[in-house]
Amino acid sequence: MNEHLFKLVSSYKPTGDQPVAIQKLVQGLRDGKPLQVLLGATGTGKTFTVSNVIQAVQKPTLVLVHNKTLAGQLYGEFKELFPENRVEYFVSNFDFYQPEAYLPKSDTYIDKNAVMNEEIEMLRTSAINSVLERKDTIVVASVASIYGLTDPDEYRNLVFEIRVGETINRRTLFHRLIDSQYTRNNMGLVPGSCKEILFKLCRLTLTSITLKSTRLVMKSNELPW
Repeated sequence: MNEHLFKLVSSYKPTGDQPVAIQKLVQGLRDGKPLQVLLGATGTGKTFTVSNVIQAVQKPTLVLVHNKTLAGQLYGEFKELFPENRVEYFVSNFDFYQPEAYLPKSDTYIDKNAVMNEEIEMLRTSAINSVLERKDTIVVASVASIYGLTDPDEYRNLVFEIRVGETINRRTLFHRLIDSQYTRNNMGLVPGSCKEILFKLCRLTLTSITLKSTRLVMKSNELPW
């Protein structure tokens, strides 16, 4: 896991009751207190206070909120306060969800129906990757984060990194893609697919909010499939 430090970027400084609140919250965390409460009315700077606590303790942070609207608001605020760190968004990826049901009166069975949001799914995946890669990660989440996803070790085995300027063997790259369950699709690009273009180019669709697809230039015409 890469070492990066939380760096709060703001032209404001803690004022009023904030310095005392920050000092007490930080000390409580260092003392191992399981529960602490920060009191404050709307607009009194609770998010800024918590941001100072995050910078002081330098620990990965989960911000759990009760709805998507507040999660989106806090996500934007933390992104502004920590532009050099990982701030992620993890909420339910369903735009619509209807559980299965049975109506005894009319003997009617209603099947389960759901519509998934691909953009949110990419944000969720980005959050998972950040938690595994870097300690300077803040995840703003709804209660969707309390449900289990997959085994972390199994997930790590399916993930590999490609960095700008990196030299990598072409055959090795394609075998890694296959092992990571990518599929070849020359007709269209969907997350988890790749296609060959003019024999020397490969376009991948990645499950990432910051990079939906990328083009890699290859030196050999030989493909492993």
